[in-house]
Amino acid sequence: MTGKRQNPHFRKLLVGYDGSPQSEKAVDIAFSLAECLDATVLVFAVARPPEPSTSVELGAVLDDAREHFEEGFKKILERARSHNIEVRTDMAVGHPAEQVIHRAEVDGIDLIILGRRGRSMIARMMLGSVSERALRYAHCPVMVVH
Repeated sequence: MTGKRQNPHFRKLLVGYDGSPQSEKAVDIAFSLAECLDATVLVFAVARPPEPSTSVELGAVLDDAREHFEEGFKKILERARSHNIEVRTDMAVGHPAEQVIHRAEVDGIDLIILGRRGRSMIARMMLGSVSERALRYAHCPVMVVH
């Protein structure tokens, strides 16, 4: 035992990450919780492809997204090491809410942490379609941070 309180309820955290200030804040909160609860963190990004997309466009979107997110992931992993937190990063292509919900189910995530709004213009006017859908359909609790 490392002196951290054991908590069987929130052992695996998933953070939706898009590089926005809100998603950076969600990462910070996940790290704080992970330290207190001795939990692991998955920082998960989703690239949304153009619709309809060809395989060439999909490949280009994935390459661009990977390049974009890798820089943020690198900084996140450095912070995690300095706090001795177990963190993984990954990304997928598709609809962000559906991918986050699916990944949370597949990985047995105990808590999803999302920023209130993402990068899209429409999302700035409301709660945010990703966080709203996750709140409705996720199998586990969802924390939405401002």
